[in-house]
Amino acid sequence: MTDRQTSAEAHAHHGYITDKDKYLNRLKRIEGQARGIHKMIDDEKYCIDILTQVSAMTSALEAVALGLLEDHLRHCVVDAAKVGGAEADAKITEASQAIARLVR
Repeated sequence: MTDRQTSAEAHAHHGYITDKDKYLNRLKRIEGQARGIHKMIDDEKYCIDILTQVSAMTSALEAVALGLLEDHLRHCVVDAAKVGGAEADAKITEASQAIARLVR
C-alpha cells in the first residue's frame, strides 16, 4: 500500500474499471487526432482548420476527464464517505482539487 493509497483503495477497484475499454478506445481516437494535427502542421494547413481540430481534441479530452471525475465521485468518494472520518475528508478534498484543475 502506497502513501497515497488508503485501506479502502487497497482492496477496491477504481470507479472507471467498468468503462475501461470505453476510455481506452476514446484515448486511441484522441491519439489519432493528435497525430492528425501534427500532420496538418507539417503539411502547413490553414491555421483555422488546425485550430478547429485542436478544439475538437480539447473537447474529447474534457469528455474523458468529466467521465473519470464522475466515476471517481460515484465510486471512490462514495465509498470513502461510507467509511467517514479523515478518509472521507481526504477524498472530498482530492475531488475538489481535481475539479479546480479541470476548470482552470
